Parts: sequence; structure tokens; C-alpha cells
Amino acid sequence: TGLSMNSQIAIFCGSSIGIDQIYHTSAKEVGRKLVANKYGLIYGGGSTGLMGTLADEVLSLKGQVTGVITEKLHAWKVGHNGLTHLHIVKTMHERKALMAQLSDAFIALPGGIGTLEEITEIITLLQLGYHQKPCGILNISGYFDTLISFLDQMVSKGFSTIKSRNLIFIESNIDNLLSKMSI
Repeated sequence: TGLSMNSQIAIFCGSSIGIDQIYHTSAKEVGRKLVANKYGLIYGGGSTGLMGTLADEVLSLKGQVTGVITEKLHAWKVGHNGLTHLHIVKTMHERKALMAQLSDAFIALPGGIGTLEEITEIITLLQLGYHQKPCGILNISGYFDTLISFLDQMVSKGFSTIKSRNLIFIESNIDNLLSKMSI
């Protein structure tokens, strides 16, 4: 399967903005590309960091944004108030499961350990055949270079296969990534 008009794309990214302006400007660019391609955004429901930047950009262009947030995070008042749809769930496990169910594809932007955990879980589920939805990493300004090297090392050391490694689309340009994921 691949992307088509009205596809819903889950984007995993940081609740922090990072120290380099390129992450902020790239998140805005991703938001513009989603709307231009008529893709809906599924994300963690936050108002801060790259998550907030991405959601705000999509909303400012009249795009569709669905957030999935836990009760605990919602109580911390970090949830976004202006979304098209907001789902409030009990646990992080339920959050990830609902995001996976609602989405047609998955992309990781820079973020912390939560972002890493989310994208690696969804790639694991793809590798094991639990879904056939495209998974991508947007390697903004080399942010994921060490992860990419580690993925390659998993293959070279015999803990993963080339076939599994090639399930992950990795690009530094959002247009190229979306194009590869549309095949």
C-alpha cells in the first residue's frame, strides 16, 4: 500500500523544539506539504515543540489534524485546543494503538526517546507483518545519522536483514520521502 489523496499520516516528533531553527522550519514545511497533498495529520495531540508547530501549520492552512493524547498529558494542559479531532485515551499503549489504527503511513521527525520508541515500534509491526503501511524517517540536517548507522550495523552484525532494513524509507527532503512512500 502507499499514500493517496486523503491519506492520514501519523507523524511522530518532539514535544520540544530543539536547539536548531531548521527543525522548526522543517516541521512547518512538512505541514505545508501535508495540506498541499491533501493528507491529514495524525499526531500526539500536543501544543508544544515540533508537535505544536506541525499542527499549527496544518491548521493555519485549513488542513485536517487529529490528535491522540493520554488523560495524564491532557491534564497537564499540554494538549492542543484547536484540533479538527482530539481523542483522549487512558494509556500510552492505547495512544499508539489508536494512532496506528487511524493512520495510513508513519513518519518520524526529530524528537526524543518517545519519538524513537514510537517509530521503532511501528517499524517492528511492519517487519512482523501486522500492517503494510509505509514507514519513513525525515532525516533533517543529519539528525538521524547515528540511528541510520545503527540500523545498518544491525544488518552487518546479523541481527536484521536487508529486506527488513529496506522497509524503512529515509530521506532528508519531505518531497522525496512522500514520493517514495506513495509507491
